[in-house]
Amino acid sequence: MEKSFHHSIPFLLLIPLNFDMTQIIPKTHHKIDPKLCGEILEMDTEWCQIALTLTPEMAVDEYNLVHGGFIFGFADYAAMIAINHPNVVLGSANVKFMKPVSVGDYLIAEAIKVQKERKKRIVEVMVYRSEEEIFHGEFICFTPPEHVLNH
Repeated sequence: MEKSFHHSIPFLLLIPLNFDMTQIIPKTHHKIDPKLCGEILEMDTEWCQIALTLTPEMAVDEYNLVHGGFIFGFADYAAMIAINHPNVVLGSANVKFMKPVSVGDYLIAEAIKVQKERKKRIVEVMVYRSEEEIFHGEFICFTPPEHVLNH
């Protein structure tokens, strides 16, 4: 006997009430480790907010000072997500480390695309610990038509 899966409920009623039809999906950096580079909290077409909790593996000394490379990687990832292009790459960055951070700190990065001309994108990234800005950078990125490793 063959079963029929006909439902009398209209298809749209099967979508959860909290589903956002306008939600933006990340198109880049799918394999990145959120424990090292952060997790996306919110994103829009030219803006994102990501979070990272600093872990003992990031410490450089007995004071639990976290290496700046982890903060830079976190900010770089925020810039890539704000652009949200599958082939986005970093060309250069001008950054300022404003305060030290340590193991256990919870950071929020906010990235805003401020300029676009052809394949070049400029993104401003601010990283905060609570209300205190600890990092600020301008990231110049490029969106080539195909992946940079695709020869």
